[in-house]
Amino acid sequence: MFTAFARAFKTPDLRKKLLFTLGIIVLYRLGAHVPAPGVDYAKVQQCIDQADSGGLLGLMQMFSGGALLQITIFALGIMPYITASIILQLLTVVIPRLEALKKEGQSGTAKITQYTRYLTVALAILQGTGLVATARSGALFQNCSVGDQIVADKSIFTTLVMVITMTAGTAAVMWLGELITDRGIGNGMSILMFISIAATFPGALWAIKESGKLADGWIEFGTVILIGFVMVALVVFVEQAQRRIPVQYAKRMIGRRSYGGTSTYIPLKVNQAGVIPVIFASSLLFIPSLIVQFSGSTAGWATWIQDHFVTGDHPYYIAVYFVLIVFFAFFYVAISFNPDEVADNMKKYGGFIPGIRAGRPTAEYLSYVLNRITWPGSLYLGLIALVPTMALAGFGGANQNFPFGGTSILIIVGVGLETVKQIESQLQQRNYEGFLR
Repeated sequence: MFTAFARAFKTPDLRKKLLFTLGIIVLYRLGAHVPAPGVDYAKVQQCIDQADSGGLLGLMQMFSGGALLQITIFALGIMPYITASIILQLLTVVIPRLEALKKEGQSGTAKITQYTRYLTVALAILQGTGLVATARSGALFQNCSVGDQIVADKSIFTTLVMVITMTAGTAAVMWLGELITDRGIGNGMSILMFISIAATFPGALWAIKESGKLADGWIEFGTVILIGFVMVALVVFVEQAQRRIPVQYAKRMIGRRSYGGTSTYIPLKVNQAGVIPVIFASSLLFIPSLIVQFSGSTAGWATWIQDHFVTGDHPYYIAVYFVLIVFFAFFYVAISFNPDEVADNMKKYGGFIPGIRAGRPTAEYLSYVLNRITWPGSLYLGLIALVPTMALAGFGGANQNFPFGGTSILIIVGVGLETVKQIESQLQQRNYEGFLR
């Protein structure tokens, strides 16, 4: 990885792209520390020291790079864009018009991207309004004595200005990500997601050291770092694992030329769903506690939810969380990979799997293999999401949003591997010697 970056800096045009990407990252992190208008920054910092950010709120805090609870202009971060992208991807399976656009190639993809932008702005307005309303009421920091004073002016005008500022900040983040994609090294939104999560690591790790008791906290700090490296190695190993299904293309004569007769393969990843099941499960499990919080009920059902589904270390929470991750892994793979469509495309271009007849038998075989490899992939996701919660609970009150938790590690490793592949492919294009010298 470091060799690829060193070679990229020696190439003039790639060096410009890397420096441009670095400049955008600095601008993004700067915006994550500029408070929104109407916010008392001193009182916000006072409340953050006492805050307990878990569940969906902690997930959004992680994706915003710590800007959410500080109520900055980039407080919403890239979470609205991620949500919009997932919604559009799910609707593609349901709405025939979107499915037709997906099959149109580049023009159809451009229209879907435009729809994603519109939906991102709409979600930013909705989430910004919810965040401002929660901050005004003092519910954002429930255990803070000055939680209801972080927004001193509670007029409609100030509220509108704050919502518009956060929406504009989300649009600016989306624009910065597209700039990295077009003029930088690519994968703009993924890189901003990577930076948002990585930015919270130093503070979280230092908090573990400060709360430690063995050798002034250095034993706990070193143990967490060691476990983090082991988890990264495990995630890299599984993320790179794939089942390669061989495909043979029949030789065809068109005029005097011969086409086909080549061998290739269909790569089916063990973790085909990525980090999406973990995000879905975390969001769904936050809904019961959110209902209790806004209802203010003290009935038996509300007390039971508070006791079993608010903290991430309760056995009920862990069991339901694990089952939801496995379920959403199968659900997402089922809607993102269509064996019938792959089998039809192979049959159209004269391809077949050795030993399997083309058409329906090929689709059934692909579905069988996909189900077999999704089981270990979904169990791996569940273990990665839960092991930090159980094993590191003694090091600073770990939860699913712990620095070396499942969501953060999966995203950081995935984006890191993809970025290195992008750089290596661009280096290969510039250093390709060809067949003739």
